[in-house]
Amino acid sequence: RKRERRKREGEREKERKRERRRKREGEREKEKERRRKREGEREKEKERRKQGEREKERKRGEREREEKEREKEKEREREGERERGREEEEEGRHEEEEEEGRLYMGRK
Repeated sequence: RKRERRKREGEREKERKRERRRKREGEREKEKERRRKREGEREKEKERRKQGEREKERKRGEREREEKEREKEKEREREGERERGREEEEEGRHEEEEEEGRLYMGRK
């Protein structure tokens, strides 16, 4: 009887050990899974930040291009005004010369 009792107790002890091991392994697996999820979240967050940076960079480039285009347009307008000024000046000179020519001719 003692032998049977010891045998049963030994088997119960082995079963408890197996249970504890299974439980530990289950916990370990859960922890691994949680770690994987956290890592995945970190990666997604990093990617979102990168995407945000790329978007900011793109918008900045766009603003700079628009600014350059506005500057070019202003420069073209200024150049047009200078050209008109030169033409008016040229016309004024021609009128003066014609007037002088008439006066000269009138003296003769």
